[in-house]
Amino acid sequence: MDDTKPKSFAEIQQMMKPLRNINVERKQHLSKLDKIAMWITDHVGTMGFFLIIFAWTFLWLGWNIIGPKELRFDPYPGFVLWLFLSNMIQLFLMPLLLIGQNLQGSYSEARAEADFEVNTRAELEIETILLHLENQNKLILEILQRLEKTEVKPKGE
Repeated sequence: MDDTKPKSFAEIQQMMKPLRNINVERKQHLSKLDKIAMWITDHVGTMGFFLIIFAWTFLWLGWNIIGPKELRFDPYPGFVLWLFLSNMIQLFLMPLLLIGQNLQGSYSEARAEADFEVNTRAELEIETILLHLENQNKLILEILQRLEKTEVKPKGE
């Protein structure tokens, strides 16, 4: 007919490359250190971790303030050991959290690329469907026009 003939489904499938599973790709490319950083990032940013640190701090400070004097290991007002430990926790966690966030950011970008690919594919398929529908409408109108021409009109009209 005309040059706007829609592509067939087989032609569309041949044009498409297979969809990627970003979750599988991500897991396959993480090193052991990356997996550890991701685990820490996933678990440190939870209320459970916050409650553990809060309880530990409360117990540490409480014991060293009101515990028996002979059993206090970091008595008030020193708390030097606790300050040292809390600073060490911060120093170790901050880079690990940043590494984990960077990995999560690159994963988000890969997911966005995969979503774009799926959306582009869906758009092409929708356009093809619309072209098929337009052609069907044209054919139906042609058939109706032919039927109207060949239809026998009654004599009384």
